[in-house]
Order: sequence, then C-alpha cells, then structure tokens
Amino acid sequence: MLNDLNTLESFNAIVILFMSLMQEAWILKTLAFVILAGSIMALIEKSGGVNGFVSYVLDQKSFVKSERSALMLSYILGVVIFIETSITALVSGAVGKPLCDKYKIPHAKLAMVCDSTSAPIGSLIVLNGYGALLLGLISTQISLGYIVGDATEILINALKFNFYAIFALLVTFAFIYFSIDIGPMKNSLYKEQTTQNTQTNITSMYYMLLPVLLMIVLVFVYLYITGDGNILKGSGSSAIFYTMLTTLIFTLVYYVSTKNMSFKTWSSTAFKGAKAFVPISFILVFAFAIGNVTGELKTGLYLASLASENVNVLFLASIIFLLSALISFSTGTSWGTFSIMIPIAVPMAATMDANIALAIGAVISGGIFGDHCSPISDTTIISSMASDCEVIEHVQTQLPYALISGILAFSMFLVMSFFL
Repeated sequence: MLNDLNTLESFNAIVILFMSLMQEAWILKTLAFVILAGSIMALIEKSGGVNGFVSYVLDQKSFVKSERSALMLSYILGVVIFIETSITALVSGAVGKPLCDKYKIPHAKLAMVCDSTSAPIGSLIVLNGYGALLLGLISTQISLGYIVGDATEILINALKFNFYAIFALLVTFAFIYFSIDIGPMKNSLYKEQTTQNTQTNITSMYYMLLPVLLMIVLVFVYLYITGDGNILKGSGSSAIFYTMLTTLIFTLVYYVSTKNMSFKTWSSTAFKGAKAFVPISFILVFAFAIGNVTGELKTGLYLASLASENVNVLFLASIIFLLSALISFSTGTSWGTFSIMIPIAVPMAATMDANIALAIGAVISGGIFGDHCSPISDTTIISSMASDCEVIEHVQTQLPYALISGILAFSMFLVMSFFL
C-alpha cells in the first residue's frame, strides 16, 4: 500500500526499514537486553540459586504450599518491582517458573501474572519511563496553549482514571486467589520440560537473590544517571541495558570468586543462555518493524479523525479509550499510542470542554489495554519468554481476562463522563 503495490519497491523499502531499525540506539539496547537476560537467567539457574530459593520458600518457611501461593508470590513481586516493565516480567518469571514446575502449574498462568503486573503497575506508579514520556507529552500540550497548569499535577490527576490498569490488577488477583479458569485457560496444561535440567544441586538462595536485587537497584541508579539527576527523565532502554550488563559482570565475579562455577562453566552457560534467547530478539525486531509500518500508514491519525467527527462529549472518554486500545493493539506499543493520542485527545477535550484528566487517563488506560492484548507487544513477548510459554498460547489464554478488565474500564469511562 505504501509503495503502490510495487513488489520491487516494497522489497527495497523493507530492507531500508530493517537497516534503519538497526541504527536506532534504543532498539539495539532493547535487543541486547533480551540477549543478556538469557545469559543471566541461565547463569542464575546453573548456580543453583533458584533451587535454593525454592527450597527456602517450600521447606524452611512454607511460604508456598499450593498453586495459589506460587502464583501469588510472582504477583506480589510484579507489583513491588514497578520500576521497569521488562525487569518486572523477568524477575516474576524467574522466581515463578521453578514453583510452577514444582506444582505442575501451566506456564500460561505464570505468563499472565507476569504480563498483567508489568505494564499495568508501571503505568500506575510512574517513577519510570512511562512518567518521563507522559510528562513530556503533557508539557508539550501546555506549551502549545491547549491546557494550563502543572504537568506533574495533571498527570497525577489522570492516573486516578487509569481504570484498565486498576481492573487488570484486580482481575489477576481474583484469577489467582479464586482459581478462575475461563476460555482457553481451561485447556492449558503443564508441559514437562523437554530438556533435562543439568543443574539439580541446591545452593544458597543468595546466588539468585543478589543478582535480582542488584537489577532492581541498578535500574533506579541508571535512570538517575541518564536523566542527569532526574529519574523521571532517564532513558528506559539505556537503564535496562546497563543494568543487565552490570549484573552479568557481577555474576562473573560473584560465582567464580565463590567457586560456585569455573570461568569456563560461566562463559559456556552465558553463551548458551544468550543463544536460546536469539529467536526472541528476532520476534522483537519484526514487532518493531510492524509498528513502524502502521505508523507510516497513519493508522492512528486516521482512526482519530473518524472519531473526532460528531462525537458527543459524554462518549468522548470511552471513544478515546477504544481508539487508544485499537492503535496500541495494532502497533504493539503503548508508548507510541501515547505519543499519537495525547496530542489528539487533549485538544479535543479542551475544545469540547470535557475533563482533561479523564481524557488523558483514557489514553493511558487504552494504551495499556491494547499493549496487554497485542501479540507483537514487547511486554507480551518478554512475559512469555520469562515464563517459558509460547507467545500465541499466552495471548490466547490471557485475552478473556484482559477483555473483562477492558469492558469494566470502558464502563467506568462512560459512568465518569456523566459526573465530571
């Protein structure tokens, strides 16, 4: 379509597209994060730290006694670690996967818990990249004269209307606590590991906990550094890349110096882990490419133009929510959706004398909804990766729960429009 159905020009455009993607620093850092994550996860498992942690929570303290408590532990970790969506999913999956194997829990359930606590909690507690992006977009609207006030205050008010994120967390909690299996989740089964685990020894749980804690702390540190002293202005892609690189070096020093493994074992394990995650990096590259193409097609602007005609103010927030969800689903990025929709939603709300915070909340909520459901979203892919679950299985089993949260959020935007 972009090249008038010319096959040769289209092929040339694809080559140029991928070459341009490989020149984007944030994309390269994200891909490097995936590869480094594969190495770190393999090293932590090889060290015996995961088995040590599982032994601790199962035998010594009896924190985990059932499927419910196993998934709830990952849920709590997902809520507590709100600093970066990829790190959230990675840590929740790393801790939850051996517990799922212990209790024969389908990995699709763990993938849903990881995914449903990553972007939703990150978009509610915005001391991360989300906050930096949203503050920048809102500040732009203030500078253009569409709205007045303080960007931080407007964002805080808008977060109260991030209904999808709130309902996603509540629905996921209910799914775990009451063991509610609906749709394809009813048919999800635990799959025995196809490869035998060569590391069966149980060592200190600190071989797992220290690298994980280091990751959590370093994300804040690198966000502070890349933001020149302001965490909200830090670079998310740079922060997670430098965090994973530093953590990998830490495992080398820690594991080898404590004689947990030799340098040869460390290097071979790191290489095998990185190699196993190469296919995931390819999926991400293709996902980014699809997102770029839909951007060039002006999909978001076209959909927004359709909605801007003859819209009743009482339905404005709910329509913004649906549009944001559709754009986010088709592009696989909530960040891109925010960048498209906030410059459209804010002037529309201001012109129609609608509640600005509600309109911004609808954009955030819809962006997270679509991103949560999209098979080409990075959080969807990374949650599947961390949980050792097929991407398509994860998308299919999670979708009914996401739709329930989406319907509840849509209803709330309709209700709130009558009162604000």
